[in-house]
Amino acid sequence: MAEMTTLTADDGHQLGAYRATPPGPPRGSLVVIQEIFGANGHIRRTCDGWAADGYVALAPALFDRVERNIELGYAQADIEQGRELRGKISADDAVRDVAAAVRELARTGLPVGVVGYCWGGTLAWLSATRIDGVKAAVSYYGGGIAEAAAEKPRCPVMLHYGETDASIPKEHYEKMRPLLPAESVFVYPAGHGFNCDERGSFHPPSAQLARERTLAFFRQHIG
Repeated sequence: MAEMTTLTADDGHQLGAYRATPPGPPRGSLVVIQEIFGANGHIRRTCDGWAADGYVALAPALFDRVERNIELGYAQADIEQGRELRGKISADDAVRDVAAAVRELARTGLPVGVVGYCWGGTLAWLSATRIDGVKAAVSYYGGGIAEAAAEKPRCPVMLHYGETDASIPKEHYEKMRPLLPAESVFVYPAGHGFNCDERGSFHPPSAQLARERTLAFFRQHIG
């Protein structure tokens, strides 16, 4: 089952969110954090996929702080618009909205994890370092993580990167390796956005392997 719901951040800001619920008893819950394209169809389908694996999945519409009902595609004009919108939202406010989603899921009594992609990948790291109640966090190609490497995660973290990602140099993930336990940082023969089946950079083998690792990670730490 899927529905739209409304979240309230601790500063009073209200934002929309897409919620997908498993057909059977849930094993845990996940906040699914968007790329720079909004909580669009791909993100909603990603939530549906996590729900099929047994998790209540909730994707907050982070662009609601600037403009509501943003749903972008992947053309160059969409990328430019997405970057412009992201630039108007501070990291603190974005984390505040993710925290609202974490609190909403915590009300179910289920353990809460976070998984984010692109911009959301960076926010997944910041969720692990800043938000109480997050039991595990997974980041896909989060370009801002290395800049926040000094922040200490409060829960287990897994990071996925593409070795041909033009926007994230090798130095970024090599910086993270010694800061995390073994088998926490994975690099794939793919580029940025390799998990998104609507992008030209989609790389099915890498996406499948990263998903298998992520699912095993969440089953270990969330349920």
